[in-house]
Amino acid sequence: IGGGMANTFLVAQGAQLGASLCEEDHLETARDIMAQASKAGCRILLPVDGLVAREFKAGAEHVVARLGPDTKLEADQMVLDAGPEMVKKMRTALEGLKTVIWNGPMGAFEIAPFDTATVAAAQVAAKQTRDGVLISLAGGGDTVAALNQAGVAYDFTYISTAGGAFLEW
Repeated sequence: IGGGMANTFLVAQGAQLGASLCEEDHLETARDIMAQASKAGCRILLPVDGLVAREFKAGAEHVVARLGPDTKLEADQMVLDAGPEMVKKMRTALEGLKTVIWNGPMGAFEIAPFDTATVAAAQVAAKQTRDGVLISLAGGGDTVAALNQAGVAYDFTYISTAGGAFLEW
């Protein structure tokens, strides 16, 4: 899970993520999902590190911070992308999959360097799709924009511009 959704799950576990995008009204839902996943033996892959900045702008000064339940960012800091360790974990996680359903970028893909994790995930999924070992389904306007930015939209098996309808499907 990436982006604001990942932040919501991290905050639901106790992380304090400063000014990061987080859906506070869905914290209980995130806890319920984590409990159900645990019972079912399903792994939820959350970022273990992230790019943290005080400004939302291209090239903003940033640091790599460890992320987890004990994370305590300052009030003006925000997680804008998954970090390098998470990119490695994501690549490994994608290797053994047969199907990927993707909704939403992993970070603030609109601006560098906070597009790194999204572009890396898109390129891995696209290559595996081209190699015939992965069925890749992606939906949502931001997802399509991110895949276009990464130059791999036409490599995916199926793309929908409708995010909510795609997830219901």
